[in-house]
Amino acid sequence: MPHELWFVAIHPFDDGNGRLARTITDMLMARLCGTEWLYFSVSAEVLKRRKDYYEVLQRTTGGGTDITQWVEWFLECVRTAIETSEQRLANVLRKATFWQYHSNLGVNERQRKVINRLFDGFEGPLTSSKWAKICHCSPDTALRDITDLMEKGILTKAPTGGRSTHYCLIAE
Repeated sequence: MPHELWFVAIHPFDDGNGRLARTITDMLMARLCGTEWLYFSVSAEVLKRRKDYYEVLQRTTGGGTDITQWVEWFLECVRTAIETSEQRLANVLRKATFWQYHSNLGVNERQRKVINRLFDGFEGPLTSSKWAKICHCSPDTALRDITDLMEKGILTKAPTGGRSTHYCLIAE
């Protein structure tokens, strides 16, 4: 029986079995990879899927000896954790490359703040009113910042236009 499943199945403590099992899992995954740390977290992925975790755990530890369903579920968590980390790393590299390429651009702190937010997964479209709220500035200042970045080739107007004009990074 896999270590995490065995540990959670015997349930040695009143509280903290899941947390300790996830810690053991990450430790064993690091050892398996031959390193002291991982660039991905199986523990975080299991935590995201907590409801499914408890369901598959209950089905698997409910008296039978077939743990295939749990192993498949667990391996899916590992795969997703690796993919999530690869996406995060790719985004960090895109962001670092962008700033390295534009190191002499001369952007102000408001512009830097919003550009970084765009790289980090900005929710919804970027409008001048959102810019003003994020940067705690006037709508006029927001529009000047946006216009400046458009002139520098960093932002562009989205093709939809109209009343809901919004802007996108050209780097994406």
